[in-house]
Amino acid sequence: MIRERYSRQTLFAPIGKDGQKKLAEKHVVIVGAGALGSANSEMLARAGIGKITIIDRDYVEWSNLSRQQLFTEEDAELSRTKAKAAAERLQAINSAITVLGIVEEFGPETAEHLVEQADFVVDGTDNFNTRFIINDACAKAGIPWVYGGCLTSYGIVLPIVPGETPCLQCLIDQLPQEGRTCDTVGVIAPAVQITAAYQTAECLKYLTGYELSQEMLNFDVWQRNHVSVNISSMIDPHCLSCSSKATYPYLMKQQGIQTAVLCGRNTVQVRPAQTGNLSIASLVKQLKPFSESMKDNGELLIFTIENTRFVVFKDGRTLIHGVKDVKQAKKLYQRYIGA
Repeated sequence: MIRERYSRQTLFAPIGKDGQKKLAEKHVVIVGAGALGSANSEMLARAGIGKITIIDRDYVEWSNLSRQQLFTEEDAELSRTKAKAAAERLQAINSAITVLGIVEEFGPETAEHLVEQADFVVDGTDNFNTRFIINDACAKAGIPWVYGGCLTSYGIVLPIVPGETPCLQCLIDQLPQEGRTCDTVGVIAPAVQITAAYQTAECLKYLTGYELSQEMLNFDVWQRNHVSVNISSMIDPHCLSCSSKATYPYLMKQQGIQTAVLCGRNTVQVRPAQTGNLSIASLVKQLKPFSESMKDNGELLIFTIENTRFVVFKDGRTLIHGVKDVKQAKKLYQRYIGA
């Protein structure tokens, strides 16, 4: 039965048995375990990629279940971290491959280390800042990746090969950066699935020895519109991310406590200056006299104080829900978690 697992895929002439052997030797890193990350990782796991590393900073909420296909109601009920829940599900789908789930932010401090052993990187994120970090890390390491984004019924896919195609920074004026997110205007699952399908197809093509497209694909599944733009001539010879004079600005490490407002979620993420394993047990003991409710699921701690919900990860990174002001979020973090 195991021999039959990939039989339909190997019958597809561009892959064949030789291509299948290549896939079994490859390592794909997926940044983000949300809608696109879920769809891409499941297709790649079923395709027989030898190793998949999936990185995500968030946890499963009920609103994820309509489009993030790896997760269950139990994951949402337990507030499981997406990376660990995804890895467990992917390993159950294909026990013959290796799956690693990493619960942390894909930031300047970790990006290079996380992608350096990859054969290909898939963008499963939902914000441009992280995508530009992927872009710089992959450009510096010479690793190809595929950008993907979707919103409402619209999707966009762009393969990037360092040294051969324009990078994301080269194309900054060609990309939609409207400030809208799926948390503010929504997204439908078909847009997610089509975007991910094109991303996965580009990944499989590259890993089996084929050239990637040099076109940026835009589509609207609701309106049945597809437009491709050839971007091969858009390389910026002075690009700070991919030219001979590149400085990789998005890999510059930041100092002190870092904050990020999560658009559309009325939430601020606070990341301590020094990350490491936080003692959740000690934090529970410390906060018990103050908290209105507390839940420790072994992966993270959720508690409510002053009508504000905190989600604390083991590395000290904390999501503070119900807060938009960065200064207020920092103050709350320092008051209850520590500097």
